[in-house]
Amino acid sequence: MISYFVLGDTIYAVSHTTALSEETCERLSWLFSGAQLAPESHLEGTFVGPRPTQVTPWSTNAVEITQNMRISGIDRIEQLTRTHEAKPHYDPMLQAIYKGLGQESFAMTAEPQPIREITDLEAYNEEEGLALSEEEIAYLQGVSARIGRPLTDSEVFGFSQVNSEHCRHKIFNGTFIIDGLRQNDSLFAMIKQTSKENPNGIVSAYKDNVAFVKGPRVWQFAPTSATEPSLFTLMERNTVLALKAETHNFPTTVEPFNGAATGSGGEIRDRMCGGKGSLPLSGSAVYITSYPRLEKDQKLSPAKLDPRPWLYQSPQEILTKASDGASDFGNKFGQPLINGSLLTFEHQEGADSTLYGYDKVIMLAGGMGYAPQEDAKKETPQPGETVVLLGGDNYRIGMGGGAVSSVATGEYSSGIELNAVQRANPEMQKRVLNVVRAISEQGDNPIVSIHDHGAGGHLNCLTELIEETGGRIDIDALPVGDPTLSAREIIGNESQERVGLLIQEREYAQMEQIARREGSPIYKVGETTDDERLLFSTEREGRAAIDLAVSDLLGQSPKTVMEDETVAHQFAPVSYDKEQWRQYLDKVLTLEAVASKDWLTNKVDRSVTGRVAQQQCVGALQLPLSDLGAMALDYDGKSGMATAVGHAPQVALIDAGAGSRMAIAEALTNIVFAPIEGGIRGISLSANWMWPCRNKGEDARLYQAVQACSEFAIDLGINIPTGKDSLSMTQKYPDGKQVMSPGTLIITAAAPVSNVRDIVTPELKAAKQSRLLYIDFSFAPMALGGSALAQALGQLGDSFPTVGDTDYFATAFEAVQELIHKGLVLAGHDISAGGMVTTLLEMCFANTHGGAEISLDALANVDLVTALYSENPGVILQVSKAEQAKRILEEYEIAYADLGTPTESRLLMIHQEGKTYEIDIDAARKCWANKSYLLDCFQSGEALATNRYESLGKQPVQWRFPHAFAGTYAGLGLEPHRTKASGIKAAILRDNGTNGEREMAYALHLAGFDVVDVHLTDLIEGRTDLSDIRMLVYCGGFSHSDVLGSAKGWAAGILYNERARKAIEAFYARPDTLSLGICNGCQLMAQLGLLGKELQLFFKGILVLHRLENLCAGELIPRGGNDGGVLVVLAQQSDAGFKLFGLDTVRAAQNDGVCVLDLVVIELAEVFHVHFALVCIGNGGEAIQRNVFHVQVLHGTDHIAQLAYAGRLDQNAVRVVGLQHLTQRLAEVAHKAAADAALAHLGDFNAGVLQKAAVNGNLAELVFDEDELFALKSFGDQLADQRGFACAEEAGKNIDFRHILMPFRNNLRFG
Repeated sequence: MISYFVLGDTIYAVSHTTALSEETCERLSWLFSGAQLAPESHLEGTFVGPRPTQVTPWSTNAVEITQNMRISGIDRIEQLTRTHEAKPHYDPMLQAIYKGLGQESFAMTAEPQPIREITDLEAYNEEEGLALSEEEIAYLQGVSARIGRPLTDSEVFGFSQVNSEHCRHKIFNGTFIIDGLRQNDSLFAMIKQTSKENPNGIVSAYKDNVAFVKGPRVWQFAPTSATEPSLFTLMERNTVLALKAETHNFPTTVEPFNGAATGSGGEIRDRMCGGKGSLPLSGSAVYITSYPRLEKDQKLSPAKLDPRPWLYQSPQEILTKASDGASDFGNKFGQPLINGSLLTFEHQEGADSTLYGYDKVIMLAGGMGYAPQEDAKKETPQPGETVVLLGGDNYRIGMGGGAVSSVATGEYSSGIELNAVQRANPEMQKRVLNVVRAISEQGDNPIVSIHDHGAGGHLNCLTELIEETGGRIDIDALPVGDPTLSAREIIGNESQERVGLLIQEREYAQMEQIARREGSPIYKVGETTDDERLLFSTEREGRAAIDLAVSDLLGQSPKTVMEDETVAHQFAPVSYDKEQWRQYLDKVLTLEAVASKDWLTNKVDRSVTGRVAQQQCVGALQLPLSDLGAMALDYDGKSGMATAVGHAPQVALIDAGAGSRMAIAEALTNIVFAPIEGGIRGISLSANWMWPCRNKGEDARLYQAVQACSEFAIDLGINIPTGKDSLSMTQKYPDGKQVMSPGTLIITAAAPVSNVRDIVTPELKAAKQSRLLYIDFSFAPMALGGSALAQALGQLGDSFPTVGDTDYFATAFEAVQELIHKGLVLAGHDISAGGMVTTLLEMCFANTHGGAEISLDALANVDLVTALYSENPGVILQVSKAEQAKRILEEYEIAYADLGTPTESRLLMIHQEGKTYEIDIDAARKCWANKSYLLDCFQSGEALATNRYESLGKQPVQWRFPHAFAGTYAGLGLEPHRTKASGIKAAILRDNGTNGEREMAYALHLAGFDVVDVHLTDLIEGRTDLSDIRMLVYCGGFSHSDVLGSAKGWAAGILYNERARKAIEAFYARPDTLSLGICNGCQLMAQLGLLGKELQLFFKGILVLHRLENLCAGELIPRGGNDGGVLVVLAQQSDAGFKLFGLDTVRAAQNDGVCVLDLVVIELAEVFHVHFALVCIGNGGEAIQRNVFHVQVLHGTDHIAQLAYAGRLDQNAVRVVGLQHLTQRLAEVAHKAAADAALAHLGDFNAGVLQKAAVNGNLAELVFDEDELFALKSFGDQLADQRGFACAEEAGKNIDFRHILMPFRNNLRFG
């Protein structure tokens, strides 16, 4: 039955098989933040909620939380919202409108379909959208005849998935006949040739989920045991580096959020399942759509074509939701997204010409990872090995995704296409990763082979595990979240976040222990055999769903033949007016590809893992301008890995081969700014191909593009050991219109980095005598075809940039690398979208001061527009020792142009042929940021987006380091490779979905603790009681995906499990403990009531106190116990401190006391504010305690400014002002007596304090104690006007402020 819990307009629908007891209802009410059980079994009204037949990942998490609370019998929980709108806004891809809620609202009454025998293959192919060709149908009919029986639905479905274009890359492995000539090589053979010619550091290529290249020796920091709490230790290991990129185009077109989320998740699993298990490091993302046609962007938009009747989502919705999905997955999984790209484009040369546009979108997810060197290659399966499944349940989602994504979108019904989209559950995938990570880190890896679940589900994954030997799979052993699934649906669905692996049976018990500890479901589902047959059987039906020879299912499908002819497209030259160069700039800067990507980077985690060496944002303003992303491989922070992206589909439309060369060139001129181990030959590429195949002329263009890509890579000395293809990039509309996505190659470059601290970023440095050098990598005439300028003008062009001399390009790359290795490059940026003028402006955007002055006279035979906007591959460098840098370039025989120098003015000044042109940098930056603002309005709301946009340029990062801080381990007395135990243990407590434990553990290790890894399951199952732990740290992340509230599921696991609860209580009852909550861990402390039990205080941050004789840092430490409170722990003075009560924002009607203290904190010449709540309001009498005060030290009249000298203030500049904003924080003032009493009391002790503050300029002598408190001034008038505080008689009860300023000694307990 279904019970409904109601909290305002929020409804929690709880499906359960047993009656809910009173105790269960109380627990559920706590879990649902106070929602109460509705007495009715049917709710009237209109509601928005998830589709009734689609169990959400949110529900899966919520149900598991109830199980952790010892509540049984609940099988589904969904959250709905009551709507009062006549036409409610909702997402039809994921949600439904409910007219009333009853017992049948989420009922699954269907029965599982029995195994079917398929006698009409053509009809079944059409019915299920299997995309089988005539040749494949004929092949299956032959198999059926040979084995003497009809094939089952699972066998036909399974064949369609494992042999789909998506899974088997039939076009890339096929034969091409172009203009009547059979081509010698397949596309895949040409790509593989790059690794044969240039093996370089390749360890594994083309035969695994990822490519591996040789990596450095690094320090592994990991627990010594994977099955119980244990100490983190350091160990050196040799590594291999993983490179992978994956596209998820069709799912992102149909359902952008989950399409992009599962694209990111699938690519992460690819890296997880490389070799015998590897570890993901970081992610990249690329989004390419047609023009979003923003309402406020029509004036500058290049969109000239009529919008189409978008099949599922508009481009604007796709851009927002897809980036939300990819960001959400990475954030919750705990992978930083540190690199990527964005492009919008569409073009039709003439009314009768081909209509190109990314109506079928591109969503690429890529990333880097690493593994122990000994785990780089899978072992050969042997008979008798155990097939194991890790991860979540099966649901009716992602059915036929491999096949449906292999044809034009819109070819099948929307039901089939929507059914093919998966759903994301990043928290479950994190659990699976934790198991793989634990096994990898222990050494002596027992995994024989491992594969991820993606397209084709169990069919593909488990078949890949056992195809070399044959094997038996027990369908009944596979986990089922939807009891109505048929055998075909169980083995064929693409429910995500699962991996399959092979191990020896003797290893299963320990792996089960690890999985149980990590909260990862684990199942023993089959075994390998020696008969080379695939058997998927079920006792439920007493027969096999699949019983075929491996060769029948995998080995003998017909070879694809692609026959095409060359079609020559004619494009007009780019037409422009040289006098309009400045107007063109605004158009170019507002293209999505050129404009600020702040709307993307402001929602992704760019720091988790603690090993991010270079993310997107740079400079004082931290704007997203970096050319590359990089990760350190260990916490030493030196050896690392860099990645960069390149693509040029506009050029490829003009000339497919040039497009390939330009895509590689862009990736390389981006990654050149990292010091690459081994130079250009140290780089490996992933090539991802998106093409509208099977359209006249497009197959021929694809062949030309792949051939050029292979030849260019070989000539450069680099390899392409991995990649992906998506060759059905056509969108069909019901009216017959067809839109082809331009053939696109996306190159992802990756390489080992010798020292991540030497990476060069684009922002100009304030360095006198530095020069700006332009280095052309292309060795070809400047051209505007395929450029951002051409796009902004609604054109494409006929001339195009390219690389005219491959050897010259490679030499230029090595020359720049030497300049970087010698420390001569202060800043650098590549020339790509937007041309040289955009490059120069972007080098200035991230700063608040300075500009540049350049001359273009060294660039011969080009006009101003061509010089500024052409996108020939090249770089601009700011070099510190110009003459030395020039000598090195000349030694390499690389030409350069000395453009000019940075300046102090906020202008970009350009000289050419005696004329001077000026660009206001801040105005250009505002224009550049405008498109991000408009897109942010759509995703964040106009108010927040406007505030962010208007703050641009006003908040530069300012670094303040303590005196004598050198940034070295030795200077801080730290031993990073310490092996000797200190004897003081700190524990990192984590739960399902937390993801910040490793960097936190390492920080504690550096601080001198012996750090213990503790999972919540260790407390629940009694493997530890924390009795030997002195410091407890609750780490950050998204425990249980923040379902039902931040850290609510984590808290539930503690509060409703006796062992865990008692262990925590005993820890806080001891006098020698200290605790810390980070992010989600801090939210857990609030959920547990650890932050002051009366007021539920919530603190965050560091309090810095300055005294002239001794600067020291203080940390806010929440205290347990009945008194609540926070200790301000001073690092250098253990005999001084404050104990404060407080809360940022509290309504007086609901709490005992509320106010705000602005405590001025002075460090050197800077003034900071730390806000606390400190007031006690009573009903008359001592309405406000003496200990309540507010201080602001001001310099000047109304604004806080820098002080002329630390602690030395002009007596006229020191004054104390009242709590002018206090009443704004209070919900309501309604009780006159309290206000009157407070006003009178303030007057009594206001006198005299101003005199002391003015006379005594030495702040070190302004001692804060009960006798010398600063007065409250100017608060009285406001207070008198407000007529008293609401609920004043309740305010102040049970609070004693007499010990607000209370010294503490060494024996005072922490915690």
